[in-house]
Amino acid sequence: MRQCLSLVALAAALAWSAPAAALPTFAQVRADWRSADVVVLDRHGEPVGRVRDDFHARRGDWVALADTSPALRTAIVLSEDRRFHAHSGVDWQGVAAAAWANLWNTRTRGASTLTMQLAGLLDDDLRRPGAPGQGRSFTQKLGQAAGAAALERGWSKDQILEAYLNLVPFRGELVGLSAMSQVLFGKYPEGLDARESALAVALVRAPNARAAQVASRACGILREMRVPRECDGLEGFAQLALLRTGPVAQRAAAAMPSAGPAQLAPHLSRRVVGEARAQLAAGAAMPARIASTLDARLQRAAVTSLDRHLRELAGRNVEDGAVVVIDNASGDVLAYVGSSGALSGAAQVDHAAALRQAGSTLKPFLYAQALEEKRLTAASLLDDRPVNLPVGGGLYVPQNYDHRYAGWVSLRASLAASLNVPAVRTLVMVTPHRFHKRLVALGLPLTEAGDYYGYSLALGSADVSLLALTNAYRALANGGSYAPPRLRQGAPATPAKTVMQPAASYVVADILSDRHARARTFGLDSPLTTRFWSAVKTGTSKDMRDNWCIGWSQHYTVGVWVGNASGASMRDVSGVSGAAPVWHDVMEILHRARASQAPAMPAGVERVALSFDDGLEPARDEVFLAGTAIRRVSVGAPAARPAAPIIATPADGTVFALDPDMPPASQRVWFHAQGVAGQPARAVSWRIDGKPLGRGGEVAWLPWPGRHQVELLDAAGKVVDRIGIEVRGASVRAPVPAARR
Repeated sequence: MRQCLSLVALAAALAWSAPAAALPTFAQVRADWRSADVVVLDRHGEPVGRVRDDFHARRGDWVALADTSPALRTAIVLSEDRRFHAHSGVDWQGVAAAAWANLWNTRTRGASTLTMQLAGLLDDDLRRPGAPGQGRSFTQKLGQAAGAAALERGWSKDQILEAYLNLVPFRGELVGLSAMSQVLFGKYPEGLDARESALAVALVRAPNARAAQVASRACGILREMRVPRECDGLEGFAQLALLRTGPVAQRAAAAMPSAGPAQLAPHLSRRVVGEARAQLAAGAAMPARIASTLDARLQRAAVTSLDRHLRELAGRNVEDGAVVVIDNASGDVLAYVGSSGALSGAAQVDHAAALRQAGSTLKPFLYAQALEEKRLTAASLLDDRPVNLPVGGGLYVPQNYDHRYAGWVSLRASLAASLNVPAVRTLVMVTPHRFHKRLVALGLPLTEAGDYYGYSLALGSADVSLLALTNAYRALANGGSYAPPRLRQGAPATPAKTVMQPAASYVVADILSDRHARARTFGLDSPLTTRFWSAVKTGTSKDMRDNWCIGWSQHYTVGVWVGNASGASMRDVSGVSGAAPVWHDVMEILHRARASQAPAMPAGVERVALSFDDGLEPARDEVFLAGTAIRRVSVGAPAARPAAPIIATPADGTVFALDPDMPPASQRVWFHAQGVAGQPARAVSWRIDGKPLGRGGEVAWLPWPGRHQVELLDAAGKVVDRIGIEVRGASVRAPVPAARR
């Protein structure tokens, strides 16, 4: 008994003599607090997402006492320190009771006050436990008492309670009230009710106890709070809550945005933090907050529109979607909806970054290239009738979406109405190799060579992401000038480069903004029509697995994708019925208070009156690249011819593989020229590696291993076109004369 009393006296002496400077101030603790998550902000400073960055412990934001549930404040005081508001750091009444209990070896509530526990949390030496099964040492207890006295002299009671709730470990990796509340209950601390508060406080004393033990202790707290009815079903409730702290849940959380209430832009947040992490200098700490280019108000509107329209498509086997909005001038991504959220079975998949089949959305870039190369004009007639194209594996037979054919149609009508066969015929002229190079220059992530896709590239057989595709359309909006999009404020800007001619980009924009030209397929009144100037294109991939709507106004480019994460086909959902309504909504929101004017006609473009023979199409004013204009179109008379002959086949960069077991005559390579019909055979000539090869529209060559340069020359001997080819394999043996066989 004498020993116990001496301990009490010593504790009192140490407590009252402890210097107040031994522990940090409340302001220091608050300033040093660091969440385990990086908070991503929108362009106006509003939080739009959180991404886990520290995996040693899960900590949320610091929670002010005023933002804490009253039920939780009551529960923690009743459970851990009944006389918290009366004592000055050390509960001497509790110390005496604990000493008496130790003397008679009986159980007690313990004598550590909330202030003493906080002192231990602030000082590593006081926090470190003693030997297993022995708890803290006597010296540590004395240190806690001294620290508690110092805290009480420098801190207010509210500051002590606030700091304690933010620093106390709850279970597993959960540290602090914010992380515990959001992981266990999916809500912020201010919303915790009596049952949740009691369960949370029960974890303070026994963080790793089983659900039954936690529920039993929580029920005792609820009785002290005088709400015993909340004990009903408490064990099952505890089991569900504690499952969220298990190993499986922790592994899942490590790969997903931070747990808790729904985030506004979780997928963009992951990308932004990933970019910032990749650019950190060695040893540099990740910033606690990162400002994105997102606009939270626009993001909410895009999320709402996508959710509403997908619900309207219920029963058509479609559950996923994504939306991207980019500012044309700056490249800032203003909205980035990566998933349909609760409607999706794969809500964590970022569909704005996922690769999906592009469908008809690549056609504007194909026609722009054909216009640049002066193979076609907007008035050129294209043959929309069935065609069989020989390819390596047989025949490629493209078909229109509605399995109907229009015969002779102008390029304008073909692009605006999204006809397939004319697009494939155009790619035959441009070649898959050249078109592939253009798409890659526009930032589209095509992983294979142009010959791999073949003529189906005209119909979007390549896989692209919504973000990359939307930004490629932004290049059309900017007169052919391409630059990568920007997700983070302050990120270094990449200089823009000219990928398409401004004149060709203008003609494509003029076509895609012409609702009369697209009326053949979409009608005059559809979601593609806006009350302001805009240009837009839809796309649907094979078997209705993906549909797209991408378009731009004077200031913004908006892209929408609708489909299924599983790749399952939708039922009767096209670009105009699936993605277009969302695109229309977002465009209308963007232009409620901002006008959109048609782009000014650039140099190198002229508009002339045009008519068609036999009433093929209505007369109109048409836009042409300088030097290609015509005023009347007739079947059989080309609307425009190349300025000079060109090499039609093979394509630039073609690789030939030789087979030494095949007869040499069967492996000859034929070179074909385009634009020489009706001209004398000697109008063009060929050279290979600087040596004459032959004359005329087509010549044959016996291939030889290596890289070769093929040139086409006009009658004056001037090089008008050149390509590079490569031959691989054993050399072709020359035929053996019959006399030597």
